[in-house]
Amino acid sequence: MKIGLSTYSLLTAIRAGEMDVLDVVQWIADNGGEHMEIVPYGFTLVDNYELADAVRDKAKALGIELSNYSMPANFIHETEEAFAAEVARIKTHVDLLHRMGIRHMRHDVSTFTVPVEQTTIAYFEQHLDAMVEGSRQIADYAAQFGITTTIENHGWLVQASDRVQRVLQAVNRPNFKTTLDIGNFMCVDEESLVGVKKNLPYASLVHFKDFYFRPYYQDPGAGKWFKTVNGNYLRGAIVGQGDINIREVVKLVKQSGYDGYITVEFEGMEDCREGSRIGMDNLRRFWEEA
Repeated sequence: MKIGLSTYSLLTAIRAGEMDVLDVVQWIADNGGEHMEIVPYGFTLVDNYELADAVRDKAKALGIELSNYSMPANFIHETEEAFAAEVARIKTHVDLLHRMGIRHMRHDVSTFTVPVEQTTIAYFEQHLDAMVEGSRQIADYAAQFGITTTIENHGWLVQASDRVQRVLQAVNRPNFKTTLDIGNFMCVDEESLVGVKKNLPYASLVHFKDFYFRPYYQDPGAGKWFKTVNGNYLRGAIVGQGDINIREVVKLVKQSGYDGYITVEFEGMEDCREGSRIGMDNLRRFWEEA
């Protein structure tokens, strides 16, 4: 088991110009992380091979493994031409991973900003074939490089554990698995422990994040709250300090025999560096105690 951090966790500092992606590599090394997941928000690598090579080389020099690359993607389009263009675009990111020596990729299958009224099971089934076909094409392309591609419980439409499994089973490729995010199930009002139990057997990488939860009838007021598909309130928390039963989740993951990368994601209101550091420290402690 290796604990690391997603670049997304330090996005506030990146967007403020206080850090760049090379600084993030250094920060992770300085704060006890063992690997880094790349989420190309606040910077891009696919159109900047010079920077991509610099990230690869710096990570290698510092002993930080590049564990995963998570990118937005959408296979639901009105025309075959638009679908083909999206597949071609994602393949350029696979080429980037091959260049950087990264062997794990998460891509979405539908836009993250799906309106709530389009998160129904009917809409999901209507567009399942497109999501499956796009995922198959990317998985098959990535296989030649030894890259595992994954779907995450992410983006409302395919966020519940059963829907993730539906896509996984339909794609039916040995190198197509799931990036299991322990917190994202809550965005569609699925209890974290339930979603984790159901999808752990299919996980090739695990994200740990934490949320504060308030029911729809208890408006918490100002702050970085957002609503679930059913109108409940969530806000990012430091891992181990929110309302998810993190210790029990850690036990489930450890008892399953999972021994791969564990990525901390921080998206709370605290300083992003402090929140990320405490989250990694907490998770390491919980794992040792489990």
